Amino acid sequence: MSAEPSRAVLDRLRAMDWADDSAAFGHTHSRALLMREYLRRAALWALAYEAERSWPFLDIAEHVDAGIVASPDVSDEVEELLKDLAPASLRTTCRGAVRWAALRDVHHALPTDPPDPYEPPLLMYERGGGYYLEEYLDLNGVMIPLRDVESNASATPFLTLAPATLDALDAEGEMTYYAKISDGYPRHSPRGTVRRRVDDDRTYDEAFTRNLCWEPTEYLRLYDLGHHDIDRVRIAEIEAATFIETLTEKLTGSA
Repeated sequence: MSAEPSRAVLDRLRAMDWADDSAAFGHTHSRALLMREYLRRAALWALAYEAERSWPFLDIAEHVDAGIVASPDVSDEVEELLKDLAPASLRTTCRGAVRWAALRDVHHALPTDPPDPYEPPLLMYERGGGYYLEEYLDLNGVMIPLRDVESNASATPFLTLAPATLDALDAEGEMTYYAKISDGYPRHSPRGTVRRRVDDDRTYDEAFTRNLCWEPTEYLRLYDLGHHDIDRVRIAEIEAATFIETLTEKLTGSA
């Protein structure tokens, strides 16, 4: 068995700065979405393999094929890397990600739905380290309730994981997103996406433009004043992420 896929995950773990609190606070919104997506994917895999009692932080490969492990040298390096990390559940997900890569290297016919359970937490760790686990999941900037397996399995998927998309979701303050809609431009394929961001009692209205960044806009202020030439509908952060990624792929040819 080739050890390359599992070693690639090990290399990602080795490159992470687990104590970068500034990155954690700077990526609060994307990290929260990534953790929620991990909880969703892990719940789906747990239900598929009757591993609900091990959820949420589990080694899924153990339940799929317990005979598949990473090569001894990779496993030893993983243990050395993780020995001082806490909580224990974080170490479980890191080991699980390495072993999952080894499993996929052998079982090419594994289903892709549910999708890869460990890519969301790996991305989250790369964007500011780990978490604290008490009554809630504390991501250094946001608290997430665990809830139960079934409710997480039925959560809205967050599938737009490109780094540029994640970066576009991160900004200081509380954000409300809107889709600009009209004939031929429904909610799922709008004319554009805008957001109202409130930070330290100041309000910023921004549109995601063809420059692939958020820029100031007068649209929301004019809409509030009664100028309704182009209508709007409030959308979830996940819907805004889909628009951002679709536009980015269209303009950069990266689809």
